[in-house]
Amino acid sequence: MSAKQKKTLAMIFEKPIKSDIPWQETVSLLLGIGAIMKEGKGSRVRFKCRDYSLHVHAPHPVEVISKGTVETIRGFLTDIGVAP
Repeated sequence: MSAKQKKTLAMIFEKPIKSDIPWQETVSLLLGIGAIMKEGKGSRVRFKCRDYSLHVHAPHPVEVISKGTVETIRGFLTDIGVAP
């Protein structure tokens, strides 16, 4: 995991929840920990790592993830044993 990915991971676990985490940096983090990304219809994106799946919508037109998506990603990372 790169230094930038570690910084993104720390941002995801910050409290209060941040609302300015860039989507592309989040994708980079998830791919960096070994998740496989599969794009669905529209803005749907699925990440799969081990036996766990994460289903989210890619943000648009702004390229930052919402607080709800941050919580969902945080839960996914916790389930697969990844924490800062």
